[in-house]
Amino acid sequence: MEIKRRKFGRKAWKTYLRVTFGVGVGIAGACVAYTSGHFLLASQQMALVHREQVELAGNHYVTRANVLAIFKADQGRSVLRIPLNERRQQIQAIPWVSEAIVRRALPNKIEVEITERSPIAFLRQGSDLALLDIHGVILERPLKANFHFPVVTGIHEGMTPEERERRMQLFAGFSQQVELTRAGAMEQVSEVDLSDASDLRATISGLNGDNVFAGGGSNQSSDNSEHQSAAPSDSPVLVHFGDNDFDAKYRTLLDGIGQWRAETGRVESVDLRFNGEAIVNPESPVIRQPVLRPVAAERPASKPAPIVARKPAKPVHAAQKNSKKTKKKSHSGN
Repeated sequence: MEIKRRKFGRKAWKTYLRVTFGVGVGIAGACVAYTSGHFLLASQQMALVHREQVELAGNHYVTRANVLAIFKADQGRSVLRIPLNERRQQIQAIPWVSEAIVRRALPNKIEVEITERSPIAFLRQGSDLALLDIHGVILERPLKANFHFPVVTGIHEGMTPEERERRMQLFAGFSQQVELTRAGAMEQVSEVDLSDASDLRATISGLNGDNVFAGGGSNQSSDNSEHQSAAPSDSPVLVHFGDNDFDAKYRTLLDGIGQWRAETGRVESVDLRFNGEAIVNPESPVIRQPVLRPVAAERPASKPAPIVARKPAKPVHAAQKNSKKTKKKSHSGN
């Protein structure tokens, strides 16, 4: 009897009550957690049901339908179960999207904020025109958009993204430098060929020779003036710029185009890749002569010969000429 009393004594009952209370609290907590979890993960009040629950901001050319298609698999699912990082990567895979932010807005909304790419040129693909950004990403041209860019050739989808970006960085550097040299210069550039990464070739119109050095055209003969006026001053010129010093080369083009037209009559192309020289019409047989040398009296009318514009040779003084003549006479007398 003494043993039983000790077993069910006052201290023992207190222990049993504590254990029972703890178990009860644990069961109640589990029930609350289950109920809350079921509400958050399965309740219709937390589910993505309507298209309006996806809020989109920052889009101009990316359609809302393209973004909503990515969340189609999440329809009826709680917003807490939507994998935000995976959806963000899928949205950034849309060509026009540069960056995307995807976040939850409880109780049942998804907010999407995107930053679109900025095109800087048209890309000719056969008979179609696409768009290119500075990273070489090819963008589909929107139907309701008005862009005014030069046309780029020599880039295609078969290139690696790194190669496309390298060539578009070359184009961007060219555009920036010629615009700093002359405001609105890119308005006259109709096409840029990037097929050779070491030689950017631009087709430029409207080069009327207004930027020739002062007095540069005063030494030309009347025949040359008539020849220059007969040639169209706004005819397009294909210019080889190489891959550097675009501002200096463009300034050379502006300063020399009038004189080169006076020399050749018609300038179809200019090669500026060589330091200190400008090879005019390089496709023709090369005849090297100073830029200020008068045009010959007879020149084939079909296609003018190219010239290499460079600094003229130093003139020979009259005293030197007389000494040469005297020496020549003395030799003949002997």
